[in-house]
Amino acid sequence: MFKKVLVANRGEIALRVIRALREMSVKSVVICSEADKNNFYCGLADDSVCVGAAQAASSYLNISQIISAALVKKCDAIHPGYGFLAENHHFAEICASYGINFIGPSPETIALAGQKAEIIDLMKRKKIPVVPGSKGVVPSVKEAKAVAAAIKYPVIIKATAGGGGKGMRIVRSEKDIEQAFELAGAEAKNAFSNADLYVEKYIEAPRHIEIQIAADKKGKVVFFPERDCSIQRNHQKVLEESPSPQIGPKMRKKLGETACRVAKLINYTTVGTVEFLVSKDKFYFMEMNARIQVEHPVTELVSDIDLVKLQIALAAGEDLKLKQDDIKEICHSVECRINSEDENYMPSAGVIEKLILPGGPGVRVDTAMTSGSEISPFYDSMIAKIITYGRNRAEAIERMKRALMEMKIEGVTTNIALHQKILQDKNFADGCYTTDFIGLMK
Repeated sequence: MFKKVLVANRGEIALRVIRALREMSVKSVVICSEADKNNFYCGLADDSVCVGAAQAASSYLNISQIISAALVKKCDAIHPGYGFLAENHHFAEICASYGINFIGPSPETIALAGQKAEIIDLMKRKKIPVVPGSKGVVPSVKEAKAVAAAIKYPVIIKATAGGGGKGMRIVRSEKDIEQAFELAGAEAKNAFSNADLYVEKYIEAPRHIEIQIAADKKGKVVFFPERDCSIQRNHQKVLEESPSPQIGPKMRKKLGETACRVAKLINYTTVGTVEFLVSKDKFYFMEMNARIQVEHPVTELVSDIDLVKLQIALAAGEDLKLKQDDIKEICHSVECRINSEDENYMPSAGVIEKLILPGGPGVRVDTAMTSGSEISPFYDSMIAKIITYGRNRAEAIERMKRALMEMKIEGVTTNIALHQKILQDKNFADGCYTTDFIGLMK
């Protein structure tokens, strides 16, 4: 097992990793920017290092400073959390060159998983169901039009790198494809320093289903109960739950076994997520996320397995002791992402003047915010993740309604009202929702 781990992230995921390391009796060192150095979670690690100015490029994306911090503090591993450098294969390669363990898959696997056009082409060759689309990167509008004509509109243009809904445009006719191609490319270049795009058939109103997997270095892979991430806005997840209210045992088994096969095909190790689109009785591989996910708590609660500890242990070379039959669905769980945002759903910076967090039976809160914390314009605007669980879906939802009612935030605007509206919607209550749910919600 590792002796000391550098936590190369911020906020609630940094705190989540620090807590896991402490329970594993592993020393932790957390990095921070000038903007974050007084945040309380920095004092919960065994040590902290300020690596640069508030801008992410000067701190949380500053590879030389992060590696220097790890070497000076004599860390034998780095945990990247999610976002920032978590899926940067160059960073993983540099860690290895300095003898530092990267808590995640190999640089080669990260690189393949990050090139979405390439991994989809691989899955197609290996007979994994994929959405019809271009063979690799589409370099020009002319070729994008040719692909779209072949697979028929509507299509979706996607960035090959990154995620979070950036660099994506839905196109319903040829007259709109040129502008969409240019906008998606510009957004991808700005967000990921990579303007490469590919084109897929747009599946109308599917469900977005994720399968969490865990794999060791000997090739053993297991899967967990699925997460339904269909409730999205602008391709960004808003609310997740596990298990999905519309996935039965037969489909669950197919998805899980396919996810394990995907992991083996790309030599995946540690924990990760295979994402699928599900439409009626068909499913399509979408992408592989080579990191821990924002929504991992719902899987932890449903399975009663600590995914962060498991990730660290597997990265340290431990064998996967879990058997597939050991993974049970013991409850139902729902997660709401509470963000600071205005009435147009745009991120809103400011100081949280008052913060009262919910509690009681069946409620978990993942946050690094307190009263007086600042929502910085330099980083993501998420304030907290509220996760509830119950003996069944109805109980988990009722507990979430109570938790949202108990939560009080003053000083910044939030999306709590949106979550309350979702939970009151009849289609959500019935479990009858797809990725277009928010747009159709009355």
